[in-house]
Formats: sequence, structure tokens, C-alpha cells
Amino acid sequence: MIRTDVATIGTGLLVLLISAGTVHLLFYWLVYRRFAFLKVAASGGETKPVSVIICARNESKNLQRFLPAVLDQAYPEYEVIVVNDCSWDDSGEYLEAAEKEYPRLRVVNIQEQEKYKHGKKFAITLGIKAAKHDRLLFTDADCRPASRNWLTNMQYNFRDGKEIVLGYGAYERMPGFLNKLIRFDTAFIAMQYFGFALGGNAYMGTGRNLAYRKDLFFRNKGFARHNHLPSGDDDLFVNENATSANTAIEVQPDSFTYSLPKERFADWFNQKVRHTTTSKYYKGGHRFQLFLAGICPMLVWLSLIALLVSGQRTKEALVAAGVVWALKLPIFAYSASKLREKDLIWLYPLLELLYSFLLPIIYLAQLLTKKRAWK
Repeated sequence: MIRTDVATIGTGLLVLLISAGTVHLLFYWLVYRRFAFLKVAASGGETKPVSVIICARNESKNLQRFLPAVLDQAYPEYEVIVVNDCSWDDSGEYLEAAEKEYPRLRVVNIQEQEKYKHGKKFAITLGIKAAKHDRLLFTDADCRPASRNWLTNMQYNFRDGKEIVLGYGAYERMPGFLNKLIRFDTAFIAMQYFGFALGGNAYMGTGRNLAYRKDLFFRNKGFARHNHLPSGDDDLFVNENATSANTAIEVQPDSFTYSLPKERFADWFNQKVRHTTTSKYYKGGHRFQLFLAGICPMLVWLSLIALLVSGQRTKEALVAAGVVWALKLPIFAYSASKLREKDLIWLYPLLELLYSFLLPIIYLAQLLTKKRAWK
């Protein structure tokens, strides 16, 4: 009787592994495949005026390090608006001097008000209101463009009625396993949101590299529907305003931006917790699809480990798991190559294993974390 029960459990776990693996592969071959096998065309053409907007709070060192590259784009007509949001470091002094050196630079200063506390969305809104041009391109103070053609590549996608352009915000390659985990997380999320967008179902973008029209922002009342949330100026805005017809992606390597990654696991974990606070406000269909996409790899790993430990149906389990990994590896490999993250390909199984079990912990921590203002 006990042997029968154990065998039944083993069969059930094998069915779970195969079922979860099948759904997992459907995401890879129906959604992520669109990006993996996308033929990237060269960008170029009309060069209409663009306003680049950067919000900064106590970012003096980053501004001094990265802002010159933003101001040195090979583009005929653009402005760079830096919103100095209540900084108490020497950001104000640096920006005041930089304004004199760089004619394209415009600074919007926000003073701290004791009675009125605001978040990043207020600062972004002021930057948008100050912008002279309809085409807006956003990045962060700690980001550097990959090239002098960043602006050219991103703005080119506004053709054919497009109002939102999703770019890739990468992290710098540094020594250590944590850096690889951070870059895997970033590349995997990009593979997801690019794949969804190419299927006419865009659900998010990253503020490190995002463009949209000023008219779209004001036509849809900006951040009004989620202004009470400290986060969501990028992903929630895209989730609410992207359609199958108005959203484009840009994946030329020259269009990437690069940020400095966290160097301690706790800092990255807390950053991830903060970034996930908005996902529960996505459209219902997006939440369901992302839930499936997140839980299936974890179920594959859990059922495989349980079968190996119990000694039940081990051969079938290893074959099924092997087939799943063999069929999804090309998708990740092509995607990672497009994103210039080739060194992650050979660590893919290990990185996915850790990532699959970290995600539920991150979401649980998010539920237990109080809302924070932007930093």
C-alpha cells in the first residue's frame, strides 16, 4: 500500500513536471521567440527634436560621471532637462556650472517643502512640462548611453504612429557571481517585455531607457491613476498606455544604456523588492500571464528535485527536464547574444535555478514591506 502511494506520488510529480515544462516552453516558443529571432534592422532617418529627461536626487557623483555622455550625442537638435529634486549634496552647484558649459542643458530645481512631500513622479511631471519637444526620452542619473547614437536609435522608432519606445537598460559587467545574477535578471526581464511587446501586448518598460510622446502623457492624464504609489513611473505608465499599435522596441546595441549594478546581495534584493511593488497593479491579463511564466520554472525544478530525492521515475524526470532545457536554451542564447550578455549562456541552468526560487521570496518580502519614497 505504501509503495503504491509512493509510486502514485511519483507519477503525479512527473505529470506536474511535464505539464509545467510544457507551459514554460509555450512562453519561450510563442512569446520570447519573437525577440530571440528578431532581425534587427539598422536605425536611421528623420531626426526630429527630442527632449531627454533625467530626474536626480543627491546624484552629484553620477551626474558628473555620466551626464557628459548624454550631452554629447550625435544628434542635431535635442535638449537635456535635469530635474534636481531636493538634493542636499552638491548637485545644484555642479548643474549650475554645467549649464554654462553645455548649451543643451536645462535644469529644473525643486525645493523641499515641509508641508508637501512628493515622489519621483512629481519630478518627472515637472520635467515633462518643461520640455520643449513632443518626443521625450528618459534615463536615470546613474546611466550612461552605450554610444553617441543612443538618441538617434531610440527616436527613430517614433515613426508609423508609434508613441512609446521600449529600450534596454543594462548593467555594467563586473567580476563576481552576483553581477551575473543581476545581469541575468535584467536580460530575462527584457526578453519577456520585448517578446510581449512584439506580440502587441506590451506590459512594461524600464525608466533607464524609455521614450514616449509628451502628447500621450497629457492626453492620458500622466500618472494620475497611480500617483499615490511611489513607483511605477515607467512600468505602470507603459502598462496603462501601451497598445498593439502604438508601441515599438529598440534593440540596437548602440541604443542600450548601462548602469552601475549593486555590489551587495542585500542591496540588490531590496532594489528588486522595490521594483516588484507595482506588478500587482498591472492589467489582469498581464498579471495572470506573468504569474504562469514565473511559477512554471519553479514547479519544474521542485518536481525534478522531489523525484530525484525520492528515487521515483528518475529516468523519465531527467529526460523530461532535459528536453525542456534543450528546447528553451536556444531562445535564451539568441536573446542573451542580442543583449550582449553572451557570458550568461553557459551558466543559464544554475542562474535559472537560483532565480526561480528567489522570485517567490522577493514577492513575499514585497508584501511585508512598507511603501517608501523614491531615493
